[in-house]
Amino acid sequence: MTDHRTRRPTIAGRRSVALGAALFAVVLGGGCGTARDDAAPAAPTTPSTTAPAPTGTAARPTPSAEPTVTIPTSAFLELPAELRRTPRATTPVENALPELCGAEFGTGGRAVTASAAMTSAYKQADDPPENVPHGTISQTIFTFEGTGATDYLRRVRGSLDACPSFERSGVTVRVGTRPLPGVGDEALVVTQTWPQLDLQGNRTGGDAVTQTAVIRVDGVATVLHDQGWEGTSGSPALLGDFTGAAVRALDTWRR
Repeated sequence: MTDHRTRRPTIAGRRSVALGAALFAVVLGGGCGTARDDAAPAAPTTPSTTAPAPTGTAARPTPSAEPTVTIPTSAFLELPAELRRTPRATTPVENALPELCGAEFGTGGRAVTASAAMTSAYKQADDPPENVPHGTISQTIFTFEGTGATDYLRRVRGSLDACPSFERSGVTVRVGTRPLPGVGDEALVVTQTWPQLDLQGNRTGGDAVTQTAVIRVDGVATVLHDQGWEGTSGSPALLGDFTGAAVRALDTWRR
């Protein structure tokens, strides 16, 4: 007959169980505790200098933090009331810059951070109100980074040296360049001279003249292009007024 009574473990059996439990606790305690002093040191945390393997997606460059340059209207010359025929008006830069043999005045190059242009029509101080304008003055302003403004004037000089004359509408236009001392940090004036024509294109005798001043003020370059009304001469006598007003406006803006 089978004995159904519960068997009690022997004393030796109980000691074996207790010893096993103690060993198990020591193993667990060693896994969570602090490494012994003679253990191997931890791996250094300095990043490896080895380049990671390419993943197939190029890293995007960090956008530049350079601030955006804005050229305000106040940076442009304002004609005095006695010469102002029309208020300043925004003009595309490519329309404001003169073209001689080619794009001598260009667009400023890669160092340009901003550009803008405005045009005003002017009159002589004693012109009656009903007269047509005497001419227009177009001003372009370029702002540059680094030595861009100095480089720009150097390129303009080099281009003009290679352009003593050019043909326009069947007429030879002579080009002259001279320094403009005492204006901004450096400046030059470019003169275009051609035979004077009437509205029908007939020569009337004498010459027509127009001037363009290129001025650098610190990291800014400005081009002032004076043109007579409908192909007539500009007003060389007013060039000093135009350049002086332009430099004062730039100085006030850049302060």
